[in-house]
Amino acid sequence: MTWIGLVWAEAHGGVIGAQGGMPWHVPEDLAHFKEVTLGAPVVMGRKTWDSLPERFRPLPERENVVITRQQDWSAEGARRAANVQDALRGLERAWVIGGAEIFRQLIGEADRLEVTELDVDVEGDAFAPSKAGWRVVDEGPWQTSRSGIRYRFLGYER
Repeated sequence: MTWIGLVWAEAHGGVIGAQGGMPWHVPEDLAHFKEVTLGAPVVMGRKTWDSLPERFRPLPERENVVITRQQDWSAEGARRAANVQDALRGLERAWVIGGAEIFRQLIGEADRLEVTELDVDVEGDAFAPSKAGWRVVDEGPWQTSRSGIRYRFLGYER
């Protein structure tokens, strides 16, 4: 069985995205994301792949697995998977990095959540899954990003 971690940043109201991107800029969150996922496979939906700046695709030093129904989809440095089961097949551990639909499909099987909580109100069209049944096991202090947004890192387990 694959160990599964979900990692995301969330603003007030559970907003995790807007129009295919993140409606904030918190460089410290991006550094934390890299630290958490480096060396492990990352699983994402195609829209999340498309939202990554081209210069960061594929995410370096990580196997990149992209879930898409498009049978002819391919990208250099990425492995295509037809569904979440296909994406996780053969992996000992994986970090799921989005988007909302993939999170919803896997939160019931996940072992860990790494959530960056952002103290900001933004409009969005993608939302974090419910954390009901999860408890905070790691709680970082509130900090202020160099972009001015307050944030903290939270780790959840069942």
